[in-house]
Amino acid sequence: MPKLTKSIVDRAEPRAKQFTIWCSDLKGFGVYVHPTGRRSYFVDYRTAEGTRRRMTIGSHGAITTEQARKLAIETMGGVVLQKEDPLLERKTRRRSLTVAELCDQYMIAAEKGLILGRRGNAKKRSTIEIDRGRIARHIKPLLGTKLVMDLQRADIVKFVHDVSAGKTAIKNRSGKNGARVDVKGGAGTAARTTGFLGGILTYAADLGLIATNPVQGVKLAADKKRERRLTAEEYRRLGDALASDESQYDTPQAITGAWLLALTGGRLGDVENLKWSEVDEATGCFRLSDSKSGASVRPIGRPAFDVLQDALRAPGNPYVLPGLRKSGPYRGLAGAWVRLMQRAKLDGVTPHTMRHSFASVAGDLGFADSTIAAMIGHVGGSVTSQYVHRLDAVLVAAADKVAGEVYRQMTG
Repeated sequence: MPKLTKSIVDRAEPRAKQFTIWCSDLKGFGVYVHPTGRRSYFVDYRTAEGTRRRMTIGSHGAITTEQARKLAIETMGGVVLQKEDPLLERKTRRRSLTVAELCDQYMIAAEKGLILGRRGNAKKRSTIEIDRGRIARHIKPLLGTKLVMDLQRADIVKFVHDVSAGKTAIKNRSGKNGARVDVKGGAGTAARTTGFLGGILTYAADLGLIATNPVQGVKLAADKKRERRLTAEEYRRLGDALASDESQYDTPQAITGAWLLALTGGRLGDVENLKWSEVDEATGCFRLSDSKSGASVRPIGRPAFDVLQDALRAPGNPYVLPGLRKSGPYRGLAGAWVRLMQRAKLDGVTPHTMRHSFASVAGDLGFADSTIAAMIGHVGGSVTSQYVHRLDAVLVAAADKVAGEVYRQMTG
């Protein structure tokens, strides 16, 4: 049995059945000669537990005999010194999930209500849609092909840097019904997306797919709060835009939705998903069944109810803002808001800005933080009990006063 060399491997004549040529110089190193003429190098070893393994290293031609010998030495060195099992490692790696596959598995579990939020409840539909967007627009493009078992802290740090630098920022029409999607980077986006990625990897750790979560310990920039608020002059410009002749080109749902955002301090999702059955004008509130903070009761001022008197009602559709061609809710408010802001010549004003502005007006009027939190349904200040049938008259009066002041600033 000679030392295995290139000339010996080249001269070996194929037979009817596969046969083996061993190397006399390196125990456990050999080459298969297949009936087709193909030749492949392998290494034969025993694990620390005494189990015999045989692992293919590579094909003759793709690697040289000497390259195969070096790989065999490295493999057997790992077995002896580090008690590794390279064949088991290879099989495990082949079966390992990619980050993209893990994300898909996580979302299936979320859809089934198996992923719980901070309050111990299943994730809401709106949250799942946000999560889906973060996966599609940031996580999969940057990390999707990596194996979950190979993720290191350095990969997460690079992910944070790439998202912060805008590497995944895009503008296209991949949204629903061809709506333009504007994906931005920045430190805030990186912080929120990485936090969500940490939740996915915690899920992987719970399943035993990884031992530790590589997101833990990675420093993230503080997610800066949006402090923009409307001045009295800007409120007036918004009111003028809603009352202008150009508003005839907006849908009734867009006009009603814009007024509700201004007069209630509600979230965009709460306004879009508001149902007539949740409008309780008699006690001056909206009884939301599925807001971000869970089921909650919001005190609402008289001006908002006055707006609803003229709202479009679609037979058979339960939503205050009914869908244009469907039985579901109207989903064009965000896009209509952008057009409205252009008409009002207001820069940097989002639906969330109206929420902050409403709270700021309340602060200007001297209301306490706890009262303001209850009015806008902020977590920790919401009236969430399903057994509350009548709100405190003080809260209703406060909401009425704030909405009245906003209406006054918008209309003069």
